[in-house]
Amino acid sequence: MKKLIALFLMLVVAYSGQAQQVCLSTPHTTLLLSAPQGGELRFLYYGEKLSEADARSLPSAGGAEFPAYPAYGLNCPMGTALSVRHADGNLTTELRVEGTDTDADDEAVTTVIRLKDTVYPFRVSVCYKAYRKVDVIETWTEISHQEKKPVLLNQFASAYLPIRRGDVWLTSFYGAWANEARMAQEPLEPGMKVIKNRDGVRNTHTAHAEVIFSLDGRPQENTGRVIGAALCYSGNYKLRIDTDESDYHHFFAGINEDNSTYRLKGGELFRTPALALTYSNEGMGGNSRTFHRWSRAYKLANGTEPRKILLNSWEGVYFNTQEEAMKQMIADIAGMGGELFVMDDGWFGDKYPRKTDRTSLGDWSVDRQKLPSGVEGLVEEARKKGIRFGIWIEPEMANTQSELFEKHPDWVLKAPGRELVKGRGGTQVVLDLAHPQVQDFVFRVVDDLMTRYPEIDYIKWDANMSILNHGSPYLSADEQSHMYIAYHRGLESVCQRIRAKYPRLTMQACASGGGRVNYGLLPYFDEFWTSDNTDAVQRIYMQWGTSCFFPAVAMASHISASPNHQTFRTVPLKFRIDVAMSGRLGMELQPKHMTEEEKKLCADAIAAYKEIRPVVQQGDLYRLQSPYDRLGVASLMYVSPEKDKAVFYWWKMEHFKNQHLPRVRMNGLNPQGRYRIRELNRIDKQPLRMEGEVFTGAYLMANGLELPDTHQVDKPQRNEYASRVLYLEEIK
Repeated sequence: MKKLIALFLMLVVAYSGQAQQVCLSTPHTTLLLSAPQGGELRFLYYGEKLSEADARSLPSAGGAEFPAYPAYGLNCPMGTALSVRHADGNLTTELRVEGTDTDADDEAVTTVIRLKDTVYPFRVSVCYKAYRKVDVIETWTEISHQEKKPVLLNQFASAYLPIRRGDVWLTSFYGAWANEARMAQEPLEPGMKVIKNRDGVRNTHTAHAEVIFSLDGRPQENTGRVIGAALCYSGNYKLRIDTDESDYHHFFAGINEDNSTYRLKGGELFRTPALALTYSNEGMGGNSRTFHRWSRAYKLANGTEPRKILLNSWEGVYFNTQEEAMKQMIADIAGMGGELFVMDDGWFGDKYPRKTDRTSLGDWSVDRQKLPSGVEGLVEEARKKGIRFGIWIEPEMANTQSELFEKHPDWVLKAPGRELVKGRGGTQVVLDLAHPQVQDFVFRVVDDLMTRYPEIDYIKWDANMSILNHGSPYLSADEQSHMYIAYHRGLESVCQRIRAKYPRLTMQACASGGGRVNYGLLPYFDEFWTSDNTDAVQRIYMQWGTSCFFPAVAMASHISASPNHQTFRTVPLKFRIDVAMSGRLGMELQPKHMTEEEKKLCADAIAAYKEIRPVVQQGDLYRLQSPYDRLGVASLMYVSPEKDKAVFYWWKMEHFKNQHLPRVRMNGLNPQGRYRIRELNRIDKQPLRMEGEVFTGAYLMANGLELPDTHQVDKPQRNEYASRVLYLEEIK
C-alpha cells in the first residue's frame, strides 16, 4: 500500500512545459489546476475523470482559467473570495504560488498549494482533500501572516468554483421552523443569487448551505451532469452565485462575513470550513448517493452503525415529566419491541423547577419532586425492561430565571450598556461559548451526566434560540466582530472533547427541530432531528429535500399522534408508520392513548423495520416520484450495496375520485436479478396480487408494479389515504 501511495503522489502533480498542473482525482472525477511556481493559481477543470493525456492537453481546449482563489484589489470588478486590509491601509492582495505539498493515507490524498502575497508577508494555503473510495473533494483555505500589526479579513470564502453557463439550474433548500428543507429549483439567470444564514446558533431552519447545479437543464433524478456542494459549517454562512457578462457562473461559499470582520494577528492561523464537492452524470440521485456514502464512511459519527428504534417523551407529556409516566412509557416502548426511551425536556431544576420554557436552563440537577427515584431510577427501569435510556439537554442556553444566571450573568452573550434581549419564553439567553469557562461548563453538562449515569445511551442536544445580542463579555473590544466565529469554534471544541471521551454515546443534533442539519456538526453527532413538525404528509416533503445530501441513518423520523400536534391534520396510523419507516424509525406520542390494535400495528412495524434496517440505513437511495411534481404520488426506495435486497415506499399524496396516478418504476436493482415481493405493514383483508411473486429487476425498473390507491378494510376504517411498503429479496 505504501508503494501505491507514493506512486499516486507522483501523479498528483504533473508538468506541462513550464506550467505545473495539479490533478486531483477521485474514482470518477478530476479537479485540475494550474499552479506554476511564482505564478497565479488557476482553476482549469472540474468534472468527469480525465486521462493523463487529456489533462495535459486540456489548456489548449479552451475554457475556464480563472484564479482558483481570487483576491480583491488588482482586478476590482471581479468577484472575490478574499478581501483584506493590511495594517498600512492597503486593500490589495496579489497571491502567487510558493509551492505544493501532498500527503496521502488510505482514506484520501490531501494537497496544499501555498500562496504568498508579492509584497506583504501574507500567505494563503488553498487545500484539497480528494477521497479515494468516494467521489468527493473537500476544499478550504488556511490564512496567516507575519506582518507587524493585525490584518483585517473582510471576506474569507472557503472556495470559489466557476461553472460554465448554458441551461444551468440551481437546486436549493429553504423553509422555516416546522417547514424545513423545502426544495426549490430554478434556472440560473444573470445577476446575483445569495443564500445566507445569520441566526448565530442554528443554520438550517430558513435555508441550507448545500446546493446542486444541474448542468443540462431542468434537474432530473437519474440523468444529467450535476455538481453538488455542501459547506461543512455550523455557523453563519453565505453562498454567492454571480452570473456576470462572462461565460461563467461564479460560485463562492464560506462563512458569512456580515458583522464578522476578523482581526488576524501575526502568527495566527485562520482556517475556513471545508466545502465538499461532488460531480455526477447520474443526476440528483447520483449526487445524493455519493454524499450519503461519504457521510456514513467519513463525516457522520458512527455512520455505519445501526440506529436504535426509540420513543421520545416530548409530544407525549411535554414539560409534565413525572416518574410514573416515564416508567409507563418505558414499559410501552419495550412492549412494542422498541430499543430505547428518551426523556425529553422538563426533568431538571432545583430552586427553579422546569415546568415551562421560562425557567431552569443551566441548572442541570434532577427535579426530585417529579422524579423521586432520580435519573438512576429510570435508567434501572429501562434496564429491567431490556431497553436503553436517553435524555434531553440544552447546554448552550440559560434562562434569566435560573441559578446559573444568578451566579454568572457575565457568561451570557450581551451587548455592553444595552438591555438584554431575551428569547424563547421571554427569559432565554445564549451562553458565550467564546469563553473557556463556559466551554468547560457545557462539557461538564454531558460529562457529569455520563459520570453519574454511565448507562445513558443517548443524548438529545437541543438549541432553541438565535443570537439576539451582539456582544461577548469575554472577547476584547477590538474582537467583538469575532463573536459568531468564536461561538462555533467554542462549540466545536466542546464537541471534540465529548467525542474523545464518549465515542460510542449516541447524540442527536436538535435545534428547534431541523436547525442543525449540517456537515459542520455531524462529525460529532450520530443523527439530527429533521423537524419539530411530525406531520407525516409534510414530512414527506421535508425529508425529500433533506435526503438530497443527508442519509437515512441520520434522519430521525417519528410516528406521532393524530390529529398531528403541529398541523392538526388527521392521518391514519398506517400512513404515519410508512413515512416514519423511510428514515430512522422512532415514536413521538403517548402510547397510553393508543388502542391495543394500534400498539400491535406499531409492534409489527418495529419488527419489520428491524429486518429492513440495514437496507434503509446503509443502502443506496433512489428517489422515484417526487411529491413536488404534484402527480398525486410520492415514492422512493433503498437498495442494498449488493443489490440483493430493496425497500420500496409509495405514498398517495392527493385524493380525488377517478384519479389517474402514475405507475412508479423502480431503480437501482440488478437487471438480471429475480426479486420476490413482500408487503410490510399490511392492513388489507387480502394481500396484494403481487405478494410472494417474483419479478426480474429489469421488469421492475422498466415497468414498476400497479398498486391500488385504496386499502381493503372494513368500512369504519376506510379513509382517503393509502401507502405501501414493499420488501424485495433476490432469489438466488
